Order: sequence, then C-alpha cells, then structure tokens
Amino acid sequence: MFLPDEAATLSAAADWAKRVRAPLSVALHGDLGAGKTTFVRGVLRSLGVQGAIKSPTYALVESYDTAIGEVHHMDAYRIEGRADFESRGGLEYFGGPSVRLVEWPEKLDGIVRFDIHIFLSYDGEGRRMRIVEGSV
Repeated sequence: MFLPDEAATLSAAADWAKRVRAPLSVALHGDLGAGKTTFVRGVLRSLGVQGAIKSPTYALVESYDTAIGEVHHMDAYRIEGRADFESRGGLEYFGGPSVRLVEWPEKLDGIVRFDIHIFLSYDGEGRRMRIVEGSV
C-alpha cells in the first residue's frame, strides 16, 4: 500500500486498528524515519488515546489504556540481547492479554514471537506499507 504522506499513514493505521484484538505482538520494521512511530500514533488515537503519545526510545516501553485494553509501544533499538531485555522487564509485557507494538523488532529475534509484521519503507516522497501475518 502506498502512503503519500503522514495523514495517509495515520489513516491506514486507524483502519488497521479496527481489526486489532489482544493478545497480539506486532513487529514494526523500517529505517529511521520510515513512519513506525507515526503508524503507532494512528493506532493509539483510533483506540481512544488522548494526550501525548511519546516515543519509547529511552524508556523502552510506553503503555496506554485503550478501548481494547492495554497497548504497549516498545522500542527495542537499544536492547543488547536476551539478558538485557529480561533485566529491563521486557518479557513481562509479552505474557498477558495486551497488544505489543514493537519498533526495531530484529533486536528481539529469537526472544519473542510476532504475530504480524508491518514493513514501512521509503517510496519517493511517501512511504510503502506491507503487512504480513505470521513468521517472516
């Protein structure tokens, strides 16, 4: 799917969020600036989150109460392996009935399993989004 601008990314995220049910682990793939956080913001807004939606780059995770239950927005960029992820409490978020939206999921390869993979990439001035269910 081609996303010509930020508004299109937010709209696609809101549309996708209508089908989201917990428990669910979602891997968000893409280069820096490809639209991962924008996509998450669109999902969270469509699920009723008001106020600031912060990037979890330094905190590892930002959690939100939504219309479908708890949603965790995670950024694994700074994770340095399984021991680091466990020591930061990362695995705790994957045991319950929540939705986990994870940026930089390749850092968690072999640590957690993802149900859906969303790939965002540059395409000229816009972005291209591809959604794959199951393993990739």
